Formats: sequence, C-alpha cells, structure tokens
Amino acid sequence: MGKYIEHDDAHDGVDRRGFLKCMAWAGTGALCVLQGGVLKSFALSDLAGYGAAAKKGELSFVQIRDSHIGFNKPANPDVSATLQTAIDKINALPTPPAFVLHTGDLTHLSKPEEFDTLSQLLKGIKTDRIHFVPGEHDVLNDNGKQFRERFGAGSQGEGWYSFDYQGAHFIGLVNVVNLKAGGLGNLGSEQLEWLESDVKKLKTSTPIVVFAHIPLWSVYPDWGWGTEDSEQALAYLKRFGSVTVLNGHIHQIMQKVEGNITFHTAASTAFLQPAPGTAASPGPMKVPAEKLLGVLGLTDVNFIRGKHSLAITDSSLAG
Repeated sequence: MGKYIEHDDAHDGVDRRGFLKCMAWAGTGALCVLQGGVLKSFALSDLAGYGAAAKKGELSFVQIRDSHIGFNKPANPDVSATLQTAIDKINALPTPPAFVLHTGDLTHLSKPEEFDTLSQLLKGIKTDRIHFVPGEHDVLNDNGKQFRERFGAGSQGEGWYSFDYQGAHFIGLVNVVNLKAGGLGNLGSEQLEWLESDVKKLKTSTPIVVFAHIPLWSVYPDWGWGTEDSEQALAYLKRFGSVTVLNGHIHQIMQKVEGNITFHTAASTAFLQPAPGTAASPGPMKVPAEKLLGVLGLTDVNFIRGKHSLAITDSSLAG
C-alpha cells in the first residue's frame, strides 16, 4: 500500500454487499440516515430530499470531529464560531439525528475551560445523545483522565466501548494513547482483545460502524497518519459484509475501499491541513477568511435497507 491513497475505487461490488458507506468530505463530519442495511446521503442544502428519506429511515446520526476548542491562531481565530455554524446546519435538518459521534480533538490543549466550552456548544445540538472518542489533543498531560471523567461514562480501558442501535453495531476505539514513532496511532493488545470478543457474538449481516480519531488505514505514515496495529483490528471485521470506519485527525477528505471495509476521513470544524507530503510537516493552514467556511462542512447520509445504490453528496458550511 502506498503512503498516500486519495481514492481506491475498487469496483468490487460493495453496493451489492450493502456497505454502510458514510462519505466524509472537506468538512466537519457525516450525517448518516440508517434505513436497515443501505446508506444514502443528501447535501444539507437539500433539506427537503433528506427529510423525505429520513422519515422512512430507521436511524440518522451525525459525525463531527476536530473542533479544537481553544485554538486561536490565524488559520481560524474563532473555532467556536465555526463549530456553531456546523451545529446550526445540523439543527436545520428536518429530522433531528438520533445521536452524534464526535471522533476526537474536542479541545486543542485539554484545558478544563476548553472542555467546558465544547460541552456548552454541543448542548445546542438537537439530538438525544452524543458519543465521544478522544483525539491526541484531548489526552495531553494526563493520558485522557479528564476526557474519560467528562465523556467516557461506561467505557472500558482508555475509553473504548460499543453499542447497538437499530440493528447496527457501533464501536468506538481509542488510538491516541501511547502513540508510536512519528505519531502513529496505537490500539494496544488489551483493546484488540476486547474488540475480538466484542464482535464474536455478532451475525455477519450486522452493519458495523467503527469510529476512532486517527485513521485505521495508512494515509501517510511519515506524518503519523495511520495506526500501527490496525491490521489486526480490521482482521476481526473481515467476515462482516457492511463495515464503515469513520476517522478525523487529518483535516481533509480522503476515502478508500479495501475489501469489505470503507474508510472515510474529513476536514475539521477548525482548520485545514496540507495534503500529505506537500509541506515539511502537518499543521494548521491559513486560507483567506472568505474561503474558510468553504473548506469546512458536513456530509449528510441516508441509510436504507434493501436498496443497492448509494447516493452521497457533499456540501460545505459556506452553503
């Protein structure tokens, strides 16, 4: 596998296997509507179309990530405002999502006041519950103790857990503690053993959604954009026909299909990062103020049992 894979369109019949395919684009996350076993998406600008589909659906959920509350550099001097814009977009949907997944880097420096601000902003989302996994910026100084106390109720180990909803199985993994050389993510033996046990009881027809902060595929290892022991984790999921892995961390759209697993990452609510290998190192990129919302956004997705085609549409916070 190369260091940098932007697309891998395998044309291997993933629609026929009913992939749960949640596209992540240059934006804050993914809104997913689950209707049994197939996924469909709508741009936030197409609220009427989304609403009609969602009424028939069994599940809609939103993924957000990389809010970096506390960041105030030129790349985005007001990250709270751009997160609020995303929240407003979510709340404008005609059918509120059942829950929200936040896939890490809630804060920039793990300060109590940053967690406080993030919590207050997220209270404004019209949803019943929010599920979290940490990013590396959320575990500074204390290996995630504060994060787990605030957002990790019911989790195990360093914050991993799973839950079932409307026939789908959701798995929250933690790969930002004990990072490896160059910043590569790491799951560790204890979490891998838990994952193996967690999925053993599931039928192969169960749609699986895995969410973690650092990508579980090798996007660009030189910058730590990958997880060292992800292959073992993914091996436990190969028997399932519908697997989607949702990540953040790299602040830009990338997607890949490998066998029965679809991977998606997307941009941040906070700032853009350079494409792999185009700069000396990763980090915040400044864009003209009038273009900032154009590189941040949301993806809304509709999931319908029994349908074979997947409709995925991207839109930005500027829309």
